Amino acid sequence: MLDIDLELPGPRSKARVLVAMSGGVDSSVAAALVNAAGYETIGVTLQLYDHGAAIHRSGACCAGQDIHDAKRVAQALGIAHYVLDYESRFREAVIEPFAASYLSGETPVPCVACNQSVKFSDLLDTARQLGAAAMVTGHYVRTRSVGGRRALFRPVDADRDQSYFLYATTAEQLDFLRFPLGDFTKPEVRALAAEIGLSVAEKSDSQDICFVPQGRYSDVIEKLKPNAADEGDIVDLDGRVLGRHRGIMHYTVGQRRGLGISAAEPLFVVRLDAAAKRVIVGPREALATRRFRLRDLNWLGDGDPSAWTEGQEVYARVRSTRPPVKASVSVQAGEASVVLDDSEMGVAPGQACVFYDRDASDARVLGGGVIAQETTNEQACAA
Repeated sequence: MLDIDLELPGPRSKARVLVAMSGGVDSSVAAALVNAAGYETIGVTLQLYDHGAAIHRSGACCAGQDIHDAKRVAQALGIAHYVLDYESRFREAVIEPFAASYLSGETPVPCVACNQSVKFSDLLDTARQLGAAAMVTGHYVRTRSVGGRRALFRPVDADRDQSYFLYATTAEQLDFLRFPLGDFTKPEVRALAAEIGLSVAEKSDSQDICFVPQGRYSDVIEKLKPNAADEGDIVDLDGRVLGRHRGIMHYTVGQRRGLGISAAEPLFVVRLDAAAKRVIVGPREALATRRFRLRDLNWLGDGDPSAWTEGQEVYARVRSTRPPVKASVSVQAGEASVVLDDSEMGVAPGQACVFYDRDASDARVLGGGVIAQETTNEQACAA
């Protein structure tokens, strides 16, 4: 077993560490590494939503079989393990805002909200109440001390990079958090799990958002907000009506299939106008975006971003599956205006935009925010 150092003061045997265990291979290996390093290890699993309907689902987390798997791993490691019912808090902080955001025409990223409000706020407070010196998760990111505080960096495994989902973590939270998997690749983590003999060594990774069965967001929203969907028009960029829709929550920016309209050329959802109950469609090139605004900024870099009045060069990432690209960011009155060097396709309000200091495997996360309004090349030319 590899030895890890969480860089905590005092003897390891006297340092209590809480490990968030989802029941998957990543958090299980993280717990095993912490325990093998000699820290007093406590595993905690959160029940985040009604797991009755999800107990037989594969590719989910935080419910049913996953809780059982986390218990088995903790027992095999010989560490204490607790299951905490965070269902009501998860609904309040993640699911309800997710539904409201979708109904307003946005494309939210609930994993960011979950990390920000439940895992790295509520659970972190629980860790402190239990006398823990640190909280560990199985995320693929890295932190290290910079100027007396811990800074957030991309991991060794670029294919597993989860820094996009953690940009909203505060500096104070980063000082308490540790991410031991940031120095490993996913194959190495699975090999460690097999070497240790963990029952989850070959368990498949989570694919869907945990509370969205089969990835159908509209099903969840209809359950939470019955009769909330209003019908409206599907229009082209010139405002011509091409058809009708049964609620904008059934559409996302960049969507091509399932529009229910016929046209001479492929059409994509370009914008969602919730106020007018309209779905605006256009050719693929209309999805190209260079300029947009951000709200709810979170800053993890050095200095004060409010000084960026004339534009600061960064690398910006508008989706978790896309690499960072060169951009200029200007900050005024708490909001950021972002101009990308090259257009990105399908940027949508509600998504996150994350800043890095460079495009490299060890790039530092400078912060980010929520995309509030996008300006496509098509719109810019028409303005």
